[in-house]
Amino acid sequence: MVRPGIISLDDDDSDSDNEEGNEPLMFKPINASSSRGALPDLLPKSPQLRREMNGQGRQMSDDRADEQPSSLSSNPNADSRASIQHSFSNRDREKSFVGYFGGGAGAGGGTVNRPGRPQDVNQVQINVTPNQNGGTVENDAPEIRKYKKKFSGEILCAALWGVNLLIGTDSGLMLLDRSGQGKVYPLISRRRFDQMTVLEGQNILVTISGRKRRIRVFYLSWLRQKILRTEGAGNANTTEKRNGWVNVGDLQGAIHFKIVRYERIKFLVVGLETSIEIYAWAPKPYHKFMSFKSFGSLTHVPLIVDLTVEENARLKVLYGSHEGFHAIDLDSAAVYDIYTPTTTSSSTTPHCIVVLPNSNGMQLLLCYDNEGVYVNTYGRMTKNVVLQWGEMPSSVAYISTGQIMGWGNKAIEIRSVDTGHLDGVFMHKKAQKLKFLCERNDKVFFSSAKGGGSCQIYFMTLNKPGMTNW
Repeated sequence: MVRPGIISLDDDDSDSDNEEGNEPLMFKPINASSSRGALPDLLPKSPQLRREMNGQGRQMSDDRADEQPSSLSSNPNADSRASIQHSFSNRDREKSFVGYFGGGAGAGGGTVNRPGRPQDVNQVQINVTPNQNGGTVENDAPEIRKYKKKFSGEILCAALWGVNLLIGTDSGLMLLDRSGQGKVYPLISRRRFDQMTVLEGQNILVTISGRKRRIRVFYLSWLRQKILRTEGAGNANTTEKRNGWVNVGDLQGAIHFKIVRYERIKFLVVGLETSIEIYAWAPKPYHKFMSFKSFGSLTHVPLIVDLTVEENARLKVLYGSHEGFHAIDLDSAAVYDIYTPTTTSSSTTPHCIVVLPNSNGMQLLLCYDNEGVYVNTYGRMTKNVVLQWGEMPSSVAYISTGQIMGWGNKAIEIRSVDTGHLDGVFMHKKAQKLKFLCERNDKVFFSSAKGGGSCQIYFMTLNKPGMTNW
């Protein structure tokens, strides 16, 4: 039987401006009977799931000490933790999440890769010595915590570099040291960063950045030198002779890009206002992205782009617009519609394109507005089911656990990517807008929208023992 759980995640805002540490949100059990007035209005529509979710509440323990697994086996000072918990105010509690767990039978495990697309194993780590010999975790439900650091600007994107987090805002680029005290290193100022992806094997950070929204590539070794100089390292005086960045082509006005690995080739697909450009990574001695294909004079503005490899042989560009979803065959340059929503009279908002695992690159989940449909790359419906979010999400993302997540103002929903069934819900006790940033393995990072003067970064740990028994 599915047991609903109520989680209160409290944080102490009194010292949250301290940049020298990250602060895990404390898990505090609260009375389920006293919280029935706050039960979710986003319950599953299935009567059977409704009956299941009326079961006994699960209370979460409050013994989370730090993000690293090794800290879970330590014994924190009881008096210190009591004083911290005592400082929690009722105002702080209103910012908490309330979690409701549904059946997780559809939850998968492991990272899903496309055909011929191995996962990178070499990772750059800066000032990082994580200890992986941690203790066991008593609770098997997902965790949500946040970092202390408050950002005055709007957080637009993020990407993991090793275990650390590169953060792009409307005014610069920073690095959050996740290995220790959560220190934030400023790297680039007075430049807007709208999207970024790290390619550690190529020593580059690919971005959409600047006032002209160029595709600009920064060298990770150049960024590393900036961090070492900030730390005053003795060997940091050997500044690189070359420039720390290079633009990809003469592109301006980039809206979205996607990097797809196929066998040993890395393709960069860029959506512009009236065209889609494709670049391929050329290894040394070139060591740069070189033009591969170009498709201009598009009828629909590509807001999100992707690339699929059909049956490990045929390449197709996929993109979403305000009118629906479309495809371009790279061999014939033919452009055709995959799916056009008929339920909305106004323009739609495409969220993401998911190439379903184990489908030879042929089957897709297309997410837009508060729905998702299953079609193949030729536009034929493959499942007589529509994924329905409980509310209009601000962000939707496919994550490595084989699930899809939606961030709404009232809740975070986690669903099976294969069936669309609800695996779990985290309700907000106070409505707030959240934005997906990035994910890897079992960690998902997202941020609060700028409202009230500052933004903060949250992360959720999903792949915990017994997760399929939420």
